[in-house]
Amino acid sequence: MTDTEALNARIDRLEMRLTHQEEVIEDLNKTVTAQWKQIDSLTRQLANLRDRLQEAEDSAGLVPHREPPPPHY
Repeated sequence: MTDTEALNARIDRLEMRLTHQEEVIEDLNKTVTAQWKQIDSLTRQLANLRDRLQEAEDSAGLVPHREPPPPHY
């Protein structure tokens, strides 16, 4: 194998690796984007449930019981 052939083979391998890495990065980006959308949705649901629970406690006249901190605090 001549130097030119070896260099061409090396360039081909590098181009294939680069193409594969670009595909993996794109897949990871799609996954992260989907996860952030899900996290955002769950955060909004949690806030909604927290508000509903607070409204239910307020309408029932319940005062959240807070224990005093232990003496060592």
